[in-house]
Amino acid sequence: MTPQHNVVAHDEWIKARQLLLAREKEFTRLRDELSQTRRDLPWEVVTNGYVFDGPDGAESLAELFAGRSQLIVYHFMFGPEWNAGCPGCSFWADNFNGVITHLNQRDVTLVSVSRAPYSKLAAYQKRLGWTFKWVSSGQTAFNLDFQASFTPAEVEKKATLFNYVVQNPRQSEREGASVFYKDADGQIYHTYSTYARGLDLMNTAYNYLDLVPKGRDEGGRGPYWVRRRDEYGAVAAKG
Repeated sequence: MTPQHNVVAHDEWIKARQLLLAREKEFTRLRDELSQTRRDLPWEVVTNGYVFDGPDGAESLAELFAGRSQLIVYHFMFGPEWNAGCPGCSFWADNFNGVITHLNQRDVTLVSVSRAPYSKLAAYQKRLGWTFKWVSSGQTAFNLDFQASFTPAEVEKKATLFNYVVQNPRQSEREGASVFYKDADGQIYHTYSTYARGLDLMNTAYNYLDLVPKGRDEGGRGPYWVRRRDEYGAVAAKG
């Protein structure tokens, strides 16, 4: 059956592809410029002595750097009362294990942080076969301070600062990534945070889906189709 799409001869296809290539190259250059602008952002000093609970017991934010000067924290949606992590964040976390060794070679440490107790994080991590470092911030204001978690009052009010604008956070936990730098004197700086679709580029599967004819095939509804990696078979069986 002929697809409902424009189909042309090879020479015409090459011409169309060359036009797109020019736009792709322009986008790449603009992305490089944007990345440099991101690196040029001013920093802010981190003064709170956050302490996390994880596989190595209690650790400060400084200790999470693991001897490196740059730290990326993925704010994984897993609230204190939840029994499992967010399916969407799990989709993103499936990208972590393989890249961490490479990040380490560039003086970067990557960890995940959630408000759920560490015992829950460890059990969920074992279930999905992840080995990246994951710690609990449940005894600190870390997630609240970096706009990845919200109080019951903020959720009820439906208006708080999230992703740099006042809006409805929709729930107590939201996805995000924060970046920190530690200088030779041990001072820690917050250099960048991003939320919502600012995380798109960190999801390898999405970048592959953007190459194929159907794209993400979400109809503008976001990742409604995403399940935890070990749940797809169960969904198919129910169907």
